[in-house]
Amino acid sequence: MTSKQGNSKARNARHAARLAAVQALYQMDMAGTGHNEVIHEFTEYRFQTDDKTVEGSNKPDGTFFSEIVRGAVRRQRDIDPEVDQQLAQGWRLVRVDSTLRAILRAAMFELLDRPDVPVRVVINEYIEIARDFFGEDEPKVVNGILHNLAQRFRADEMKTAAKTAD
Repeated sequence: MTSKQGNSKARNARHAARLAAVQALYQMDMAGTGHNEVIHEFTEYRFQTDDKTVEGSNKPDGTFFSEIVRGAVRRQRDIDPEVDQQLAQGWRLVRVDSTLRAILRAAMFELLDRPDVPVRVVINEYIEIARDFFGEDEPKVVNGILHNLAQRFRADEMKTAAKTAD
C-alpha cells in the first residue's frame, strides 16, 4: 500500500465518521437518546467489523466519530448561540431542520476544538454531507455559515489560506 492510498483510506474513514456523527446527533435530537447510548449503538451494531461497510464506503473511524458526538454535545451551549447569530433574522437553530442542525453542530465542534483539522477540510466535508441529504440550498447555507464562523474562530488560518490562494 502506498502512502497516498493510506491517506485516502484514513480520509474516507474520517468522512464516514463525520457522516455517522451527523446521523447520531440527528437520532439524539429526534429520539432524545443520550450520547453514550448512541455511540455504543453505532460502534457496536452499525459499524461493520471488516474494512468496508455494507454500502461499500470505508468503515468509520470510531474514535473520531465518538469525539465529534461527545464534543458537539459538550459544546452545544457554546455552539448554538454562535450558529443562531449566522442564521437569517428571526430564525433560530431550534427552528432549522434537524439534519441541518446536526451538520452545523458537528462542523462547529471541529472548528472550535479540532485545530489539527484544516478549516477548509471541515467546511468542504460538511458541505459534502449536506449534499448527501439535501438539494442545492442547504449546502449553500452550510457553506455560508461555516465560512463566517471560520472567519471568526480561525481568522489566522483563513487569512493564510486566502494569501495562498492569491
